[in-house]
Formats: sequence, structure tokens, C-alpha cells
Amino acid sequence: MEKARDSKRSLQTARILVGTSGYSYTEWVTAGVYAPGTKPGQMLGSYAAMFPVTEVTHTWYQMPKADAVERLRRQVPAEFLFSALLTRTLTHEVDRGQWRREVARYRDGIAPLLQTRQLVAVLAQFGEDFDRSLEHRQYLAALLDELAGMPLAVEFRHDSWVHGRVSAELERRKVTLVSVDAPPLPGFFPSLSVVTNPELFYVRFHGRNAPGWRSGSLVQQCTYDYRDEELQEWIDDRILSMAERARCGVVFFTNHPFGHAVRNARRLGELLATAGVVEKRRWMSAASFT
Repeated sequence: MEKARDSKRSLQTARILVGTSGYSYTEWVTAGVYAPGTKPGQMLGSYAAMFPVTEVTHTWYQMPKADAVERLRRQVPAEFLFSALLTRTLTHEVDRGQWRREVARYRDGIAPLLQTRQLVAVLAQFGEDFDRSLEHRQYLAALLDELAGMPLAVEFRHDSWVHGRVSAELERRKVTLVSVDAPPLPGFFPSLSVVTNPELFYVRFHGRNAPGWRSGSLVQQCTYDYRDEELQEWIDDRILSMAERARCGVVFFTNHPFGHAVRNARRLGELLATAGVVEKRRWMSAASFT
């Protein structure tokens, strides 16, 4: 309790935004997140009435195009923010002879969000097979060089990246190291509260479904409903301390099946407000969701 009171005094200007990874899920209509009959093209507008930020996930599957990104941007208020995943051809399916051209295409496609300052981060999410080998270290350094000038966040999933030199280099570059909540599987990157960028800390809640994580099914991997105690533990043990070391923070829930991500994100926002870290926001008191 004393810790929460101390943080309440010291974090008056901190800005923490909570949302979900993606927003266009047809099952969210059935789950009651969106009104009956809501079409995919209407979902972002409805989402923006509940949350102030989202992760754009389709940019991982395909390269963003400026006209499509501009259409997305026009569906939300001017203060709404986006984090966009870096395309898989730059993180998982890299062509060593073409990747720099892919970076140029990505820059062009995401430009509308940069121009309006609605891009909070570009998220480079690497797979579990991306270990800290010399080849991977060299590629990551070159990739970050090519992406310089954009707000960058990196998510590792191999525990070999837990190294002081990695944190120091990201700090030198002012690149955000993503903190994750995930099943405690062998070899998986652990939950940390390291802040490498004074402008931004970044948290992703993946759920703790250990049997489903490596099942090959995205739905099984992401199916998890956080308990209040688990969320409060994150606030007390990590988020409060991270918020003291960065100007802004974003928190996303990727456990989208059955609308769990929406329920958990809203609950985390309520708990953060109770702790005095954020103010009550419109998205916390939006249409009921059960």
C-alpha cells in the first residue's frame, strides 16, 4: 500500500495507455464487445470509443500501404495512437538480399501515422528461434540502423537475449525493450521490468496457457483470462517501477479469444486508476462488457 501511495505522488505526469493487440475479431461481436451486427469495417471506430491505443497486427502479415493506413487513421480521434507490428519479412522470413528494400516499403506504408504523430511504436517481434547468435546480432543491428528515426520497440522470445550488453545497446539507441507476460516455458524470454528508452516502456500480456503456447494453434496459444491478482502483481512488481523511468507507457493484451483481452485490458486500467497511476478515462466507462 505504501508503495502505491509513493507512486501516486511521483507519477502525476506519467501517461500509461492500455489496449489490445488487434481490434477486428468477428467473435468479439458474439462475446459482446461490439454491438450485434457490427461489421469488420466498423470495428475500429467502436474500439476507439473504449481504448486510446491499439496494436495494428495485420502489418505483420502484409506490408502496410499508405492509403489503407490513412483510411484507418481517419476512423479514430486525432489523439488515438497506434503501435504497428513490423512485417514478418523483416523478422521471421528475412530475405538477406531484399530486406533493406522491405524496410523502405514499410516506411512508405506507415508514413501517415508518422506524419500525424499517431505512431507510438513500430514493434519488431522476433520468434523463439531468433537467438543471440552472431548472425542474428549483426542483422538486428543493421535492421535498427535502417529503421532509425522511427519509434522502435523490440520483443525477444529467446532467453539468450537476457544480457547486459543487449540492454545497454538498446538504451544507447533509445529502442524500447518489450516486457512480456507469458507462460514460463524453457528457453522463453522471461518477464522483466527493464526500461531502455526514457520515452516509452512497452508491455504485452500473452496469457499463461502453457499447453497451448506451442500447440501450433493461435487460438489455443492466446486463450487465457487473467485474474485480478495476476494483474495487480504486475502493477506492484513491474509497471509502477517502469512508469517512474519513462515518460509514457503502453500495455497490450494479445489474448483475444472470447473477448478476454478486452475484459483484462479494461480491468487493468481500472486497477491502475485505483492506484492513482492513471486517471479514469472514457474507455474505462464505455458500454458494458460482461
